[in-house]
Amino acid sequence: MKLYTNPASPFARKVRLCLHEMGRIDDVETEVVAGHPTDPGTMPVGVNPLGKLPCLARDDGPALYDSRVITRFLDEHFGGGLYPAPPRLYETLTLEATADGVMEAAVLIVYETRSRKEGERSEAWVAGQRVKIDRALSVLEDRWMSHLKGGVDIGVLAVGAALGYLDFRHPDYDWRADRAALASWEASFVQRPSMQATLPVAP
Repeated sequence: MKLYTNPASPFARKVRLCLHEMGRIDDVETEVVAGHPTDPGTMPVGVNPLGKLPCLARDDGPALYDSRVITRFLDEHFGGGLYPAPPRLYETLTLEATADGVMEAAVLIVYETRSRKEGERSEAWVAGQRVKIDRALSVLEDRWMSHLKGGVDIGVLAVGAALGYLDFRHPDYDWRADRAALASWEASFVQRPSMQATLPVAP
């Protein structure tokens, strides 16, 4: 198997976090690629026509994407145990979806400012994405702290990746303000070996 990835992608980081947590990072070949919506660059469009990351190429079937499909596959393939049994499963999947939504909004802000010329950028669009992020993080603070503190699963890893991406690409956004519980959790969680091994960097 080959994982197409990028050290700056929060979605790709989520997959690599899973592999690290399962102790299987060396069992999957990785290839770093890069691109964006207006220039596919080296993105693996031959195996993922959407030209998005991450993408997992397999020898015995079509490539898998997006990140939620890949993490579920890897968890079953390696017996990782990152997807708990119901009823916690549905909470875990919802938490993952919330974190993925934060990542998506944060990435779209980056694309808006980097992929469009200055006169074509929409401040209203950027503001709308920031509102989504604010709402989601406030919900994490108000409703999800017991889950975040209750053991590592795919939802918890996704939140770790999302918060790390905000610090990486949006350092001026003080997401910790008025979210003391979430900030305290993140300060501890980021020390995990898997988090340290996957810290985002510019390619």
